[in-house]
Amino acid sequence: MTKIWFITGTSKGFGREWATAALERGDSVAGTARRLTDIDDLAEQYPDTFLPLQLDVTSRDADRAAVAAAIGRFGRLDVVINNAGYGHFGMIEELSEQDVRDQLETNFFGALWVTQAALPQLREQRSGHIIQVSSIGGITAFPGIGAYHASKWALEAFSQSLAQEVADFGIHVTLIEPGGFETDWAGPSSRHSAENPVYDEIRARRAQRPTTNRRGTPGATRGPILEVVDAAEPPLRIFFGEPPLAIATADYEARLATWNEWQRVSVEAQG
Repeated sequence: MTKIWFITGTSKGFGREWATAALERGDSVAGTARRLTDIDDLAEQYPDTFLPLQLDVTSRDADRAAVAAAIGRFGRLDVVINNAGYGHFGMIEELSEQDVRDQLETNFFGALWVTQAALPQLREQRSGHIIQVSSIGGITAFPGIGAYHASKWALEAFSQSLAQEVADFGIHVTLIEPGGFETDWAGPSSRHSAENPVYDEIRARRAQRPTTNRRGTPGATRGPILEVVDAAEPPLRIFFGEPPLAIATADYEARLATWNEWQRVSVEAQG
């Protein structure tokens, strides 16, 4: 049976690749973008199976209207992907209030509002799959992107709770955690705080750090996303790309070592 997808941020990157993969195999897609001109080509190529929707995910009312439009057109929803988002660069001291609020409004609240809008339909049909595009930055953290990390860690937390809340309704939740990919996440789509020169040396050291990690190709994720949505029992979390597993392993081993080292104090605190 063909699937009905709702995907935010289909103008480029993962959203564009996944919408195309779904359409090419005969599924139907309601795809959103801030500018409809960015997805006109998909609408022209797939007039019967692609519904273009203009959407700024930071508007809760607009999110509800977009989800309702998709249901009105296709009758149900099988896959809901919260992909819209961007990266904000700035040391914690450099972040303005607006910097942080804007980052959370898009990456966290946008996903929350779309999820809430879709849940009544998924509960009623007692099926569906909500996919949240997180990041390796949703489970670990690096200097200079603290606001981005905050948005993705929050997304991870509410999604893990959500998975437990909706399992009895036949709804699955998956957090996709990509590593580095050849998208414009760090380019035109990113935003930057005004830099404080006291952090210039830290920025320079990070920029000069050697890395052997090969960046992934977004188009290569087409097969994997189809495998995830077609799985009878999809994972709660899955990395996209090779490097994240090693990063997560080192981070979690360090956490466990520290917790164990301080366990005596932890027990003492219980009284």
